[in-house]
Amino acid sequence: MSDNPPVSVDSRFDFRAQACFSWQTMNFLIQRSGLRDLHEKVAAGGRLSEADALRLFESKDLNAVGAIADFARARKVGHRASYILNRYINYSNYCILSCQFCSFARKKRDADGFELTIEQIVQKAREALASGITELHIVGGLHPSLPFGYYTDMLRALKTLDGRLQLKCFTAIEVLHLAWLAKKSTEQTLIELKTAGLDSLTGGGAEIFAPAIRSAIARGKESAEEWADVHRTWHRLGGRSTCTMLFGHVESLADRVDHLRRLRELQDETHGFVGFIPLPYHPENNEIPVTKPPTGFDTLRTIAVARAYLDNFDHLTAYWVGMGLKLAQVALSYGADDLHGTIVEEHIFHMAGATSPQLTAEAELVKAIRETGRVPVQRDTFYQPVRTWDDAAPVPTEPPAWKSAILEDNLATG
Repeated sequence: MSDNPPVSVDSRFDFRAQACFSWQTMNFLIQRSGLRDLHEKVAAGGRLSEADALRLFESKDLNAVGAIADFARARKVGHRASYILNRYINYSNYCILSCQFCSFARKKRDADGFELTIEQIVQKAREALASGITELHIVGGLHPSLPFGYYTDMLRALKTLDGRLQLKCFTAIEVLHLAWLAKKSTEQTLIELKTAGLDSLTGGGAEIFAPAIRSAIARGKESAEEWADVHRTWHRLGGRSTCTMLFGHVESLADRVDHLRRLRELQDETHGFVGFIPLPYHPENNEIPVTKPPTGFDTLRTIAVARAYLDNFDHLTAYWVGMGLKLAQVALSYGADDLHGTIVEEHIFHMAGATSPQLTAEAELVKAIRETGRVPVQRDTFYQPVRTWDDAAPVPTEPPAWKSAILEDNLATG
């Protein structure tokens, strides 16, 4: 599907020795948890069933579940953990939908709505390029009046800045909205976006696929089948994308397993997903009556089960914006192999109550990864390595504007 080969396992990493060590050190916990048969199935290269995934979700032995996930992670990527130098840009938060869970969307009448011109977007991108980013991550609301040409002109203008800049833009529902604006098929819309410079679709908007839950949290949004068809079409055109799951609101554990099953089946079909990003729900400033957001236990458990179950995905990202850098760092031992990126300016999670910083510096990400004993790897949009930081390499320095005392406090150690 892609010209990009999978990331190779670090040649210094002896997987058989690590597997032996992992089994010897975790044998007692796994046997006590009653999950030994699942550990053995994963170790033998077997595929977990939906019933197996539900057993892992229902287990209270987080360390045993994490050991299974960490085994699966190590077999995929070895001793590496990655991050990306990127910048988020939201072109507008005006949206014709009113999803119950969303804290980001605004109507034209709202005082805190915003809409960026292409020139403003280009300026933000120009400033970020000077700091060394390789990716722009661009999404927004379903704007009621911006023409299709705004989006293609934006892509072309950004590619003009630097042809190597990778543009990861638009959720599936945005693509469907643009197809409606342009009065074109989904396929033709994606072809024109790709021609204008689109490199990758984002994975947002998946939420939870179960119809009853989807209706309860995002009434009027695209169906699970429509979301999948956009990505299926993009993959058929040679494109790659990520995928997500929003968890910790009104869904059941069985709904999470169903969501993961559908993603795994689509990946079996297209092989077009480069990574999976589970997103913990934030309950502030929206209409979903959730008084207890996902705990650290639930977040690590969800990451671990996803890593063990999604055997056809090479990468799983711990999204530090949604869970904080401390917990994302811990997640590297529970199945995750990526910390996402520098971000710079994030609105969607922060408008829902996220208290994590708006940005993080490369030095902080390298430090967080090294503290876990992993080898830090700067990656690109497709999780391909750009630079590997070996043990002797000094921690990269950042422009002063990127330093943050909050980030120092957000690491597990000083």
